[in-house]
Amino acid sequence: MHNARKKINIFGHKNPDTDSICAAISYCWFKKQVDPEGEYEARRSGKINLESRFVLDYWKMPTPRLCTSVSPQMKDIDFRLQPGIDGEMSVRSVWNSMREQDIETLCIVNADKELQGLVTLRDITNANMNLLDNGILSEAKTSYRNLMETLEADMITGEADATITKGHIFIGTSPEVIEEFVGEGDIVLVTNRYEAQICAIECGASCVVICCGSLAGKSVLNRAKEKQCAILTTPYDTYVAARLINTAIPVRHIMQSENILQFGVNTYVEDAKKIMASVRHRYFPILDEAGKYAGVVSRRNMLNVHPKRVILVDHNEFSQTDDGMDQAEILEIIDHHRIGNLETSAPAYFRNEPVGSTNTIIWTMMQEQGLTPPKEIAGLMLSAILSDTLCFRSPTCTPRDVKAAEALAGIAEVEIQSYAKEMFEAGEDLTGRSAEDIFFADFKVFTFGDLKFGVSQSTFMTEKNRKAAEALVQPYLAEAAAKSGVEMVFYMATDTLSESTEMFWHGGEAEEYLRKAFHKKAEPEGYFNLPGVVSRKKQVIPPLRMAMQAEA
Repeated sequence: MHNARKKINIFGHKNPDTDSICAAISYCWFKKQVDPEGEYEARRSGKINLESRFVLDYWKMPTPRLCTSVSPQMKDIDFRLQPGIDGEMSVRSVWNSMREQDIETLCIVNADKELQGLVTLRDITNANMNLLDNGILSEAKTSYRNLMETLEADMITGEADATITKGHIFIGTSPEVIEEFVGEGDIVLVTNRYEAQICAIECGASCVVICCGSLAGKSVLNRAKEKQCAILTTPYDTYVAARLINTAIPVRHIMQSENILQFGVNTYVEDAKKIMASVRHRYFPILDEAGKYAGVVSRRNMLNVHPKRVILVDHNEFSQTDDGMDQAEILEIIDHHRIGNLETSAPAYFRNEPVGSTNTIIWTMMQEQGLTPPKEIAGLMLSAILSDTLCFRSPTCTPRDVKAAEALAGIAEVEIQSYAKEMFEAGEDLTGRSAEDIFFADFKVFTFGDLKFGVSQSTFMTEKNRKAAEALVQPYLAEAAAKSGVEMVFYMATDTLSESTEMFWHGGEAEEYLRKAFHKKAEPEGYFNLPGVVSRKKQVIPPLRMAMQAEA
């Protein structure tokens, strides 16, 4: 059986910010140090924003692979590693293999393990019932080796590697019958009667099969060589040989090769179940990621699904996780946000601390283990702390964040203020960006009771870029709400230097909630001016929830 993968994927939240991306990478490095036998991979749950792109490029780190769903796939089940078979294999050999391996379906592959077709026990049964087709050996271009294997025959004269390309099968009961029915290229089954053997050769038979283990005399063999007629001798009697001979055809002749139902290892289990329920087949081919044949799967295999094993960083809200997270096995959560509504199927390691960045927690964990990250990992962690704390200006920033950033800057060999300025300027570049790109670059969905709302935030070093972004995003908010499937959306355009935010909104009672949350009215231009507000987590979500609760 195929064993489902043991790899553990480390994810940040949807619409990842720099802390989310860098936390996945830095925690992956940490886990590999403390658990060298484990297999870990940092993944991302959405598009990389410009700031994160700058950070990855600056520190020459590869972009984590995208993953938008952790629903179980076919590679997460114990499917059968059934070897493929050669299309030239005889039908009788295939039938014997099915009996020995207790399987009703075998897959035919070529030398490159590409799926060519499949054959079922039913296909073999139907072929064996076709008793009237005495030309099937030539029609199927059957090899003499198949014929010898099927009849357990020895070749006395002829070429074992030759192929039967013409003729029909006859039983030579007497010279008179042979003279009447046998023609050029036919295959004749005879016994030990000299007259029948020599008559079949003289009538132009391409092959004479002598049954009951009988032998041919020298004169018969000499004449067979002259006429280029193959002579085979089989221990089976004429009746058994006649019943077996058609099963020498290659399995490719009866295999199913059109519209084969097959699944890739990345096919989702739920999708496969729906397809399986609509057909009567028992086994289905599985193809690997390169499109090569890997094995077969049955409905019974679908009962034993191994959930994907994941570690979550920088979030613990179900709405911010990848699709299918309710079917995954969450092993750990490392986060610095409020405790959300995420449930786990089993006990998990949960580390949640009130600091400004998830990477501050990861730095603490490294120190606890006596680990020092390499320069590039330290650079990523520093970037994440600077991003999430707005270079220490955010109210979420703690002395631990500052201390961690200073230590990491020393390892990364950069000056904090100059590096932060370069990073923030790269992140707010609007060249070629759409309203959708700007809005969803750092967007999170929250739930409160029956309410579901989303909050996007962009940070800017210059008023010019901030105003340009606002002009693009404000008309897009209605579409953003519809696309994200929420009742209300809020957009925070945050000025890093002045430490203030202009808040835009759309949908439901959004304006009323903002008015009650911040105890002020909207500006005539259609936004709330919020001096001193720079943190979505600490300064926006809590008062919004209180306003919603008051209305409940």
